Amino acid sequence: MANILDVATPNNLEYQFFPVSSGSVQFKVRAPHDAHIALTMGPQELDPMYEIFIGGWGNTKSVIRRNRTKPDKVEINTPEILNGGEFRGFWVRWDSGVVSAGREGESIPFISWADPDPFPISFVGVCTGWGASGTWKIEVQPPPAAAPLYNNPPGYPSAPPMGGGGAGVWVTASSGQVPPGAVVGGNDCSGEPLYVARAQHESNAIIPGKLVASHGCAYIPWGGQEHGKAEYQVLVGGPNNWVPTNGSNIPPGAFPGGESEDGEPLFIGRVRHEGSITTGKVQQSHGVCYISFAGQELGFPDYEILMS
Repeated sequence: MANILDVATPNNLEYQFFPVSSGSVQFKVRAPHDAHIALTMGPQELDPMYEIFIGGWGNTKSVIRRNRTKPDKVEINTPEILNGGEFRGFWVRWDSGVVSAGREGESIPFISWADPDPFPISFVGVCTGWGASGTWKIEVQPPPAAAPLYNNPPGYPSAPPMGGGGAGVWVTASSGQVPPGAVVGGNDCSGEPLYVARAQHESNAIIPGKLVASHGCAYIPWGGQEHGKAEYQVLVGGPNNWVPTNGSNIPPGAFPGGESEDGEPLFIGRVRHEGSITTGKVQQSHGVCYISFAGQELGFPDYEILMS
């Protein structure tokens, strides 16, 4: 059953994001004009992203915009579509690159656009601005139950629950999919969020790495090279608590994220490199954090490690 999320948006054009697990969202909004909806891969304003402006330009028209740039992809006259004194219901859908919005109770959208270069959507954001504030009631579908993708090998250290934000679990995903609640570990050089991920390699190794959603895969560092994995697991839930360390100094409470082909526990680390913050594997016996970057496996003696 869907939960109703009550959101108040001030007059500042700053999106408030929440994860979505289906290809649509339904909501009611009370605003005089300029109810804006963003569809993104992460919980922030980063390209690629879609925006749907409902009741913009003084509550006279609605548009769909991609990557915050003009010209708008489509523009429709929608006079008085919003009302500052009462809630109006809408839905927004996305399917195979087709982005559309419609009024509550109507199956035909009032605005729609087909993107020739679609991307996976995992978050929806809402905001108001240009002199308008808003009150929203958003239907949020609960995320699917998490299930392990791989059986842990004998002797593999089971990951303890991550405190604070709830249990940290590994969720099956593939082809660039980002599960709701995925842990953002850093960002690519372009600013795209990188998610904490891991994948199976060499039959019995489970290697922590990074998920780059726009590439349609996760990457892991192994054997001096960067390996792309179309099937992977993404860390979901828990805090995003990173502690600086170096060499073979693994702090008590570090979150175990995998296992080498030789059975050594691997932890989750990240480093800053060439404008990125990239997640990878910490191998205590080697005294470094390895990341995959530009086709290579790179080792760094100074890094941050993810804590339970």
